[in-house]
Amino acid sequence: MAAGLVISAPASGVGKTTLTLALARAWRNRGLNVQCFKSGPDYIDPAFHAAATGRASVNIDSWAMDRKTIAHLVSRSMDADIVLAEGSMGLFDGVAAPGVFGTGATADIAEMLGWPVVLVIDPSGQAQTAAAMAAGLRDYRPAVKLAGVVLNRVASPRHENLVRHALNEAGIAVFGALPRHAEISLPKRHLGLVQAEEQAEIGKLIDEAARFVGEHVDLDAVLRSATSWSPQPAANGLNVTPPGQRIALARDAAFSFVYPHMLEAWRAAGAEISTFSPLADEAPDASADVCWLPGGYPELHAGKIAANAHFRSGLRAFAETRPVHGECGGYMVLGTALTDADGVRHEMTGLLGLETSFAKRRMHLGYRLAELAAPMPGHRPGARLRGHEFHYSTIVAQPDMPLAVVHDATGAVIAETGSRRGHATGTFFHLIAEDR
Repeated sequence: MAAGLVISAPASGVGKTTLTLALARAWRNRGLNVQCFKSGPDYIDPAFHAAATGRASVNIDSWAMDRKTIAHLVSRSMDADIVLAEGSMGLFDGVAAPGVFGTGATADIAEMLGWPVVLVIDPSGQAQTAAAMAAGLRDYRPAVKLAGVVLNRVASPRHENLVRHALNEAGIAVFGALPRHAEISLPKRHLGLVQAEEQAEIGKLIDEAARFVGEHVDLDAVLRSATSWSPQPAANGLNVTPPGQRIALARDAAFSFVYPHMLEAWRAAGAEISTFSPLADEAPDASADVCWLPGGYPELHAGKIAANAHFRSGLRAFAETRPVHGECGGYMVLGTALTDADGVRHEMTGLLGLETSFAKRRMHLGYRLAELAAPMPGHRPGARLRGHEFHYSTIVAQPDMPLAVVHDATGAVIAETGSRRGHATGTFFHLIAEDR
């Protein structure tokens, strides 16, 4: 029987990931089987979770997934001793209009699974007000249970005592207080994302976080606060059709934003996945029947991609007879050109007419619901696909036929329709699930 907890906070950037990784590694070092999940559409944290626990982590999302899908995904924790679900943004932050069964808020997952919440609170610039904020979060949605808090970036013992006393007066357990300790902060990039595989010292970083948190947090008290939970075996509840039987998947530092549950679902349905590296000038496997280019950071490697003639010619040859699909960064590489942040224009593969630029950054962020106007690998015309978009590129040209009618989470139609030409298709959103 597993015990479940949700790690959340009042806002982003407070230390949820660091605490999740530290707890996971500390309990793993004690011999416990730890299973992590990520609430919301995050491409990066599951890989850090896997590095900390030695077990694959996947996303669970109340806007894009139904309850059956989430139940299926969390059933992998049947043999775990402790389950940690890391939240995104603030505890109750989501979109205004519900999706499949919720707004995408971490609180939806906590309520559905009955797991209490450990709040990470950064009381910088305040003292007793931190207790008022924690009490407000505790009382905002009665079905979401608060286990207690961990204070992060506490300035001094005096500061800690003031905050602790106020929290105790409010009847809120304090599991520990972390003084400022920059050495365990995870690095950021222009998207706020750095991948686990890019961190040569990731194991040491997580070990240091576990040691540091173990010195300042009562790990036994946190463990006791978890709710016992008996995940039930679930039939395959993932409504995901593989794009083909043999899938050539671009996979390297420029193409790595793939939701783990998608790859698992493809394999579970019998698909075979062969990876290739465009940055190493590799072409897709000629024996594959579909090629998939995920998102990532092509803008950081645009010069190399443009210079890799074997990759570009091999992809073009593949697309003459078989489907090729790109998501976000992969979509940009299927286009005609990409202008980087320095204003340098790089020729891409030209399978689509899309031209994008990072010279003038503009953030595109949010859930997407697309109704396909034409088929794309694995999905028929008329299919309703749920996904998430996050990038800073601007469309310079988008001359091809639209792939879909795309709405944001409010129902508003957006301009990023995706594209189709010949056997090539692409979208700016990353696919999470298809509506049943």
